[in-house]
Amino acid sequence: MELRRALLLFAIVLGVAAVVAALASPTSRRSDTTTSSAPPAREVAPRGSGRPPARVRVNGRHAPVTRRLQVGRATTVVVSVDEPGQVELRGLGLTQPAEPGTPATFETLPSARGRYEVLFTPAGGVRARPLGRLVSRPAN
Repeated sequence: MELRRALLLFAIVLGVAAVVAALASPTSRRSDTTTSSAPPAREVAPRGSGRPPARVRVNGRHAPVTRRLQVGRATTVVVSVDEPGQVELRGLGLTQPAEPGTPATFETLPSARGRYEVLFTPAGGVRARPLGRLVSRPAN
């Protein structure tokens, strides 16, 4: 008798789970076998600028460098490092993880003059070391 009750309870639970799965939104499910026919994403500059984003590179393997940014122009900052850790753009409030094969990438749009330190903290490290500086200025 108890075995029948347990099997009945199990069947009810399975039935409720099947109903919930059937009612779940199909957008919440993800299929790895489905291919998308959407065009590839492209970088878009802010309206009115008429120019594509600038690209600035900072390489952590070399001595700290200063890179210039233009106020009002979208800029992609790419920071390469020689060991795993975290890259910070101090003053902009941006941080990203990075490792030797995967640089940290930041999308910025400087709105005013400023100086921003590029710092790197190795994984498991406590001290950040400077990799460079970003200086934003208006266009001449």
